[in-house]
Amino acid sequence: MTTEVHPVDQILPTPRLLALGLQHVLVMYAGAVAVPLIIGRALKLTPEEVAFLISADLFACGLATLVQCIGFPGVGIRLPVMMGVTFASVGPMLSMAAAPEIGLLGIYGSVIAAGIFGIAAAPFISRLLPLFPPVVTGTIILVIGISLMRVGINWAGGGLPTLTKVIDGIPGTFPNPAYGQLQGLGISAFVLLFILAMIRWGSGFFANVSVLLGIIAGAIVAGVLGVMHLDKVLAAPWGDVVIPLRFGIPHFHLVPIITMCIVMIVVMIESLGMFLALGEITGKAIDREALSRGLRADGVGTLLGGIFNTFPYTSFSQNVGLVSVTGVRSRWVTVTGGGIMLLLGLLPKLAALVEAVPLVVLGGAGLVMFGMVAATGARILTSVDFKTNRFNLFVVAISVGFGMIPLVAPGFFRNLPRDLQPLLDSGILLCAVVAVILNAFFNGFGGNATAKTGAAAAASSVQHV
Repeated sequence: MTTEVHPVDQILPTPRLLALGLQHVLVMYAGAVAVPLIIGRALKLTPEEVAFLISADLFACGLATLVQCIGFPGVGIRLPVMMGVTFASVGPMLSMAAAPEIGLLGIYGSVIAAGIFGIAAAPFISRLLPLFPPVVTGTIILVIGISLMRVGINWAGGGLPTLTKVIDGIPGTFPNPAYGQLQGLGISAFVLLFILAMIRWGSGFFANVSVLLGIIAGAIVAGVLGVMHLDKVLAAPWGDVVIPLRFGIPHFHLVPIITMCIVMIVVMIESLGMFLALGEITGKAIDREALSRGLRADGVGTLLGGIFNTFPYTSFSQNVGLVSVTGVRSRWVTVTGGGIMLLLGLLPKLAALVEAVPLVVLGGAGLVMFGMVAATGARILTSVDFKTNRFNLFVVAISVGFGMIPLVAPGFFRNLPRDLQPLLDSGILLCAVVAVILNAFFNGFGGNATAKTGAAAAASSVQHV
């Protein structure tokens, strides 16, 4: 009797693991280093200290990814997940950074406390699984993909349309002169077409690493055109050591801790949606125990983040799109990606080389990957009964509408209490909450009786590129 190994647990040949793992790293790198850059500058740290924050972040990214993907007793979802600092924590941390009595050490104290809270709360969050039938999960995954498209489009444009600069101690918003330039758009279009050509005419290994090859080709073109610069690579040191608690013993303040615990709840609910999405994409059934392990790993990653001088961690949705594009479901690919992140944290020169890849290069890849996430959500919705249960149409329509609010009208909730902003600024979370409430209202708390469960949908409706 032979036991078939699920594709999620297959260990691929080493050359493929390295190439596919590097592909995951390149996809998430820009998002991974953004938060330490923002917080470091807000705290007015020296360039050397900001550089250390980035190295510490990469190192902790690697650790958290290994915990999540390899898995330990009671911890880790064991799916192809890459972990990175959540942007949901940026607003609260900027507020803490502006308070002299809190500062960086107060931020680290709140992060450590939130990590411990996340570990304890994971089993309770995972009990929400029955509230997520296909009509809810498909809608959430659709909105995840649409939300990510904003990231990919801005990458293709060369960053954000506006930049925040501090002049004479006064922050201001200014147009980004590099945004939307024809040269950058041309590079993004080249990367997009290159990836599509590899998907269409490539085969086997080359099709699986189409995104990586597209990024490499785009980086070469960017270098020839003078868009990619290697000055920081030459100046970066070869090695560095990430010292735990380098800035001192963390301070623990009640209000920042409560605030960060609220952020942790937001992060865990988003992660729950992400895990369900990966379950659908990989064909791996996700039960309550698996969700508990995955959410607990979010808490462990956040705890490690506070200890290693960085911030709260969550599963990066960018990489979900990459799994969908390549069809490679092995978690050992992201284990390899986690190892590469560890290495980048210890070798700043290599980290600087990856960081030198222009955003316009990543933009062409982002349009492919993030669109695939939205397409996965749409595919899941095809298993939902819309013909005899018209209520499902309202669940999808209204939930998507709420999910779009932070994207199309960022100031929509500006007059509501500031403490609610971490909840209201996340289109994914808004969509999830509204979809769950509407589904319970129309179909009852047992979900839609005519729809398949999330696990059954995962087993029966998975398709691969």
